[in-house]
Amino acid sequence: MGITLSISPHGRPLAEFREDEPAGLLSESSQRHILASFQNGGSAGLLHLATGELQAPLPPPLAYAREFAREYLTRLCQMPQVDDGPVDPVPPPDVDALALQAPPMRGLEYLDASVLGEWWAELDEYVREQVRAAGGGVGAFLRERNPAWQMVGRVTFHLAENKRDAEHPFAFMASYTRRLSSQGRPQHVPLSAALQEYAGAKNRAGLLALLTPIQRAAERCAWVKELVESGGIYEPLAWTPRDAHALLRDVPALEESGLVVRVPDWWKRSRAPRPQVQVKIGEAARSRLGVDALVDFQVDVALGDQALKPGELRELMAGAGGLIRFRGQWVELDKEKLAAALAHWNRVQRDAAEEGISFFEGMRLLAGVPLGDDGSAAVPPDVRQWTGIAPGAWLERTLSELRGPDTGGGAVPRGLRATLRPYQEAGAHWLRFMTRLGLGACLADDMGLGKTVQVLALLLQAREKRQAPPSLLVLPASLIANWQSEVARFAPALRTFVAHPSEADVDLGDAAALGAAVGSADVVITTYGMLARSPALRERQWDLVVLDEAQAIKNAGARQTRAAKELRAGARVALTGTPIENRLSDLWSLFDFLNPGLLGTAKAFGAVVKQLAKLEPPDYAPLRALTAPYILRRLKTDKRVIADLPDKTEVRAFCNLAPEQAALYEQSVRELAQAIATVDGIQRRGIVLAYLTRLKQICNHPSHWTGDDAYDPARSGKFRRLTEICEELAERQQKALVFTQFREIARPLAEHLRTVFGAPGLVLHGGTPVAKRRDMVDAFQRDDGPSFFVLSLKAGGTGLNLTAASHVIHFDRWWNPAVENQATDRAFRIGQKRNVLVHKFVCRGTVEEKIDALIEEKLGLSRELLDGGGAETRLTEMDDRELLRFVALDIGRATEG
Repeated sequence: MGITLSISPHGRPLAEFREDEPAGLLSESSQRHILASFQNGGSAGLLHLATGELQAPLPPPLAYAREFAREYLTRLCQMPQVDDGPVDPVPPPDVDALALQAPPMRGLEYLDASVLGEWWAELDEYVREQVRAAGGGVGAFLRERNPAWQMVGRVTFHLAENKRDAEHPFAFMASYTRRLSSQGRPQHVPLSAALQEYAGAKNRAGLLALLTPIQRAAERCAWVKELVESGGIYEPLAWTPRDAHALLRDVPALEESGLVVRVPDWWKRSRAPRPQVQVKIGEAARSRLGVDALVDFQVDVALGDQALKPGELRELMAGAGGLIRFRGQWVELDKEKLAAALAHWNRVQRDAAEEGISFFEGMRLLAGVPLGDDGSAAVPPDVRQWTGIAPGAWLERTLSELRGPDTGGGAVPRGLRATLRPYQEAGAHWLRFMTRLGLGACLADDMGLGKTVQVLALLLQAREKRQAPPSLLVLPASLIANWQSEVARFAPALRTFVAHPSEADVDLGDAAALGAAVGSADVVITTYGMLARSPALRERQWDLVVLDEAQAIKNAGARQTRAAKELRAGARVALTGTPIENRLSDLWSLFDFLNPGLLGTAKAFGAVVKQLAKLEPPDYAPLRALTAPYILRRLKTDKRVIADLPDKTEVRAFCNLAPEQAALYEQSVRELAQAIATVDGIQRRGIVLAYLTRLKQICNHPSHWTGDDAYDPARSGKFRRLTEICEELAERQQKALVFTQFREIARPLAEHLRTVFGAPGLVLHGGTPVAKRRDMVDAFQRDDGPSFFVLSLKAGGTGLNLTAASHVIHFDRWWNPAVENQATDRAFRIGQKRNVLVHKFVCRGTVEEKIDALIEEKLGLSRELLDGGGAETRLTEMDDRELLRFVALDIGRATEG
């Protein structure tokens, strides 16, 4: 177990211990201090990382946060007075890049430039308050936190242009900050003044401290050492371009030595312009892309976006190099490296003159991922530095549409009985665009945003193709009923065949029998388990293959993963609500299905990840740029999406009975028939109510009825479905309320959910002291509070404000809409700023499904239910035959086969 950083759905940095996080080299004391600091707020934690843990060996997420805080403090050090105004934030282009550099961590999907902007503003406000409270100024405050933050008397190296001297067009001077002006700003004076100011033995220590950064720089830069030894460091100097270039190249080393460096603006904007080999990829249009597709590319030498003419290139290469004036501006040139880069790309161009390069190799080049098709470095580092790689006209348009699906639209396919919301329409258009190009697509929308209906729109569109084979939909067995329900509701025109023993009386291992069964289908639905057992499914050619809950193939070595990757299809789609970028091994496995070869072999991919991690600081932006075009992820917290959502969405979570549940259920129905055969009146009513309660308990878990307290999740379809839903919530760091009408099952539910979320939650029932309830609510409402709250329906159904939850799960049903809605409104009420998704669990083929259907259809039952009697009262009034028919088990629908 080790400590790491995560990002909450609100964008707050949180420190937490996780069992799957290696302990690393960080001491227990440091881990405790980090956790304690973040418990005081994200800004307190960030400040502690950049002061108290400045040299500690942190795991990548915490190291990333420390680098962020160090950048802030570096800028703060140039403003000794807290009343100078807020510290200037990182410029927009740089903060965008900083967001992309973030390493994998929980909640990474919530991190973007705007969130980093909020971190900066809150950290600035927090530090200023701390400095004011401490007194003594910024320097004293930071020295107290960590002596490494030295402020007083910092030396600055100045480089400026001197346009009046053609031979020496630059000027250099070293200064230091003696004091603050009356306006509270640093006063720079020539460094030579320090020799007089620090004269005398008593000031020798001060002079030594002042000059120490120069001595460090001299150890790293030969020209600084020469200036120190000659005494030129104390004089204003006229410099040649060669002298200036030496300083400009060494700016990072000078700053790391503790010096402040001021250089011309044209260098600060990302160095001086430099001529580069300009590689354009994908100028000519292609109808399909994918692993076998080839794209063209062309090579030029350009300065900015202007290609150089042959004569201009010869003029540049004939010069001395370094800093030179060209086209009215200073240009940086390394002739040897430019020539080497040009030679490299000329060789590549000759080798690919006839056909081009692979599309995936082109995408790796554009992203800057150092990975070739054979696992070698695609572009040597020195070549990369002097190369500008950009998409050609056609590829630029294509990538724009991949990355920005909102720019596209499209007619709603015939047969779709739904009005798509704008973001859903954009998602359906994106899926059509990707699959037409033959590219794999991952739709990773947040739970509740309607991934299913977007895919149904895609499948209806595919149905319109002439002579196309059917599409294959692969999913967990527990979701068969959900997909059948959604097809019947939104796309009844789709002809479906369920390739699963629970639904089809066909030998699914026989290729001929399977072919006859699917011949007239538009969509074949099967499960991951069935796919692994049936070679006939894997050997067929499919139009599209869609994997739902695609995190099922995150383990590259698992049997069902290997089976999925054997499938043959025109295009592949993966659906998942679980962030896939937080664990890089999961990312590789998913992309090995979607776009085989894009991320190379597992070994080559692992080598790339290690290279990116070794950078100073680690930079995962290239990898994210490579995979981003194939992932569409919208969050319910996105302002562009949330304004388009209903306040509350209710969905059915259909569950299958495990074999033991089905046997107990059928036995109970037989016993009920015997029990009511010879009684009537109030005695009969009591027996019926008792057996209805028993059937509900069996649907929950066999142990709920038997009382053996052996709540193995594998023995209950509801427990398995709860696991699937809550695993996604745990990854998203979203909170849930879980309601049950039975007090005795609340504890087993909480114990199971503890393993899913990796931390304990809360339980409230009728026996919970009233005084304790307020503390529990307050704990749950905190951003870093427990992730789940199990409540008995009566005890938790009123009087509580639990708006931290964005999911409500009715594990078992009260069969009274008024009571259920009252419980749901613990989360959906004033103060809730997010869409609330309500999951109502229903066991297929049981009395639960039949009651749910009656409530949904309002076939004369609504009044009785809403009047408070509930379904149980209505069922006691049925005659024996009607009652037994109603509670009878439909074994074909209830079990997974």
